[in-house]
Amino acid sequence: MDAQRRGRGDQIDPADQWVLNPNTGEYELRLNPSGTQSPESGTRGSTPPGKAGGSAPPAKASGTRTDVPPQRRRRGAPEEPPPGRRGGRRPVRPKPKKGKKVLMWTGGTMAFVLVGAGGAGYLYLRHLEGNVTTTDIGSAGASNFSKDEAFSILIIGTDKRTGEGNEGYGDKGSSGHADTTILLHVSKDRSNATALSIPRDLIVTIPDCPTKLEDGSEKVVPGQRGVRFNRSLGENGRDPGCTMRTVKENTGIQVDHFMMADFNAVKTLTTAVDGVDVCVEKPVNDKDSKLVLPAGESKVEGEQALAFVRTRKSFGNSGDLDRIKVQQQFLGSLIRKMSSSDTLTSPSKLLKLAEAATKALTVDQAIGNVGTLKDIALELKKVPTKNIAFTTVPVVDNPAETVKATVILNQSKAPQLFDMIKNDVSLTEVKQRKKKEKDAEAARLKGSKAPASEVRVRILNGGADPGSAQKTLQYLQVEEGVTKSENDGNAPAELARTTLEYAPGQADQARRLADIMGLSGSAMKPGESVRNAQGLPAMTLTLGKDFKGAGVKLDAPVETADVDKSTADKVNCAS
Repeated sequence: MDAQRRGRGDQIDPADQWVLNPNTGEYELRLNPSGTQSPESGTRGSTPPGKAGGSAPPAKASGTRTDVPPQRRRRGAPEEPPPGRRGGRRPVRPKPKKGKKVLMWTGGTMAFVLVGAGGAGYLYLRHLEGNVTTTDIGSAGASNFSKDEAFSILIIGTDKRTGEGNEGYGDKGSSGHADTTILLHVSKDRSNATALSIPRDLIVTIPDCPTKLEDGSEKVVPGQRGVRFNRSLGENGRDPGCTMRTVKENTGIQVDHFMMADFNAVKTLTTAVDGVDVCVEKPVNDKDSKLVLPAGESKVEGEQALAFVRTRKSFGNSGDLDRIKVQQQFLGSLIRKMSSSDTLTSPSKLLKLAEAATKALTVDQAIGNVGTLKDIALELKKVPTKNIAFTTVPVVDNPAETVKATVILNQSKAPQLFDMIKNDVSLTEVKQRKKKEKDAEAARLKGSKAPASEVRVRILNGGADPGSAQKTLQYLQVEEGVTKSENDGNAPAELARTTLEYAPGQADQARRLADIMGLSGSAMKPGESVRNAQGLPAMTLTLGKDFKGAGVKLDAPVETADVDKSTADKVNCAS
């Protein structure tokens, strides 16, 4: 068992590395159990995690005392009373619960990393917050993070040659293009997530991008048509917010937040977990990336791990699309390693991971604080690894090129995949809802149903295609006999899901309309009725973004997108 995990061998419980500062009333981390209290200075020697021989974290504010009590020794060891307190009792400190998880993710050539913990770990996150760099992206993303909604985070890996040992990587003089980009979408119910890789050579439209400058002023970087996706970052001063806007422009998927990292992320994170297992079908000896591996399984970390996710000539047809597949396989392996009991039960590994992860990141201001990072991590922890699907934007060769170097969207496959992500549809088989929830839905649908001619409903468009409300009105009146229906225009706000609101006395009508529309019990919202054009009470049907068209039942089986995909729980070998 390593020394740090066991208090460096002097019988200090790892839980007691958290000590109370009497001036602030908060617990603070002291990682050097063998450090002694200095009567002259009143300070305790300590070493910040991940920095052997380094100095202690800077003082929080003027006037903060540093003479915190020494660490409590394990039960049975002799204990001296603190100076100046004869027989005084030490304040009771809660221990972190065993098994609390720190969840980390890393993506593509770079890393997308989130750190979250409970108990004492939350206090340490306050220190980690100082490691994270933030960028103001204005209105490109969400203003805050919601634990109750679906969310999308754009993971960006740049080819900028910053950081020690990275001088030989990337394009010389690059301002930092979007070399590797993954859109991570997490469903509202946390049952599934989709990691969508976006090829850097995809031809896209880059919209005009309002960009904040270092002096606080703002300029608009003009957009471009028919250019590579990777130019949405770095070129002409484009920031990550511009890359987010480019994703929205070309996929229709709203991006809420971003996380960006450089080459050091893969090196430091894989080293922190003592390497990541990878598999190749045949031996690799790549002179460009300097990757040398035997056939079968190997463990890579540091420079070798970075070489693995950067190499192209050893896999497939030596193109970027095959490199993306290798990166996705690497991601799945890293997620499994970071979620393993070997990592989660090792305090030393968790501390190294936390330091490496936060130092690797640049994020938008909305998530650049410790509380939000913790919330994101805890929400991600709810998603089963078998329901984390990796896929790539469907593309075809650019027909405008004689020598094929770029790709364009595959219009027969890409739109359906984008719609599935927007509507929270999983690419994997997700377990059915809990029995209690299913029973509640069944109860709403169970009971007598009014004749279609007695159903009074007004129809609103709350995110469906333009004209959907009128087409639905015609379908209900002509095909289903719901003659007391009317089109009431657009809803005040867009909805992800179609809903039917009805008053208690309209339950029979609601069940009939739910049967006609294919509405689930969860789509039926008991509430208040409204007055229709004749002044009579009516229900409200709001067509959401999941609406499939007039006459198409909403509970009809969803056609699975015809795309290549893998999941985080499976071991794959690069070929």
